[in-house]
Amino acid sequence: MSIRSLEELAALEDLRQLKYRYFRTLDLKRWDEFADTLADDVVARYGTHALRDPLVFEGRATLAGFMRDSLGPAVTTVHVANHPELTVDGSRASGSWAFEDTVIVPDAKSVIRGAGYYTDRYRCDDDGRWRIVETSYDRIYESITSLDDTPSFKLLSHMWEAGSQQG
Repeated sequence: MSIRSLEELAALEDLRQLKYRYFRTLDLKRWDEFADTLADDVVARYGTHALRDPLVFEGRATLAGFMRDSLGPAVTTVHVANHPELTVDGSRASGSWAFEDTVIVPDAKSVIRGAGYYTDRYRCDDDGRWRIVETSYDRIYESITSLDDTPSFKLLSHMWEAGSQQG
C-alpha cells in the first residue's frame, strides 16, 4: 500500500473537478469556461465506429470553437462521467473516465446515445490550474434513434428555448 502525499491527494481532487467542469460547461454551453478547462496546446481526438478517421482538433481556440459552432442552442447534450483512474506525476497527470452521453438534435429528428472511456493527459499550468492537454475516447457503443420512429417523443423544454429564463 502506497501512502499518498497531501499534494497528490489535492491534485487528484483538482483533476476530478476539472473533468466534471469540462462536461458541465460543455452541456451548459458556457464556452469561455469550457475553453479554460483546456491547455492552449490541447489535442483532441473524437470519433465513433461510424467514422473511419477521428476528428482531430489542435489548440484551445480550435476545439472550443468547434464545440460552440456544433453544439449550439438547437442541440441538447448530457454527459455523465465516473470511475476515474488518475495518476499524478508532478505537474503532469493522466486519467481514464467511463462516460455516457445523450445528444438530442430535434432539427435532425434524432437522439444519439453512447458510452465509452475517455483517456486524458493533464498539465498543471504556470497559474497553478490543471488543464487538459490531450483527450480522446474509445466508444463501447453509439446508437441513434430517429424521432420519426418514436412519434410520441416530445422535447417538453430545454434551457435554450425562446423565452427561457436560463442559459
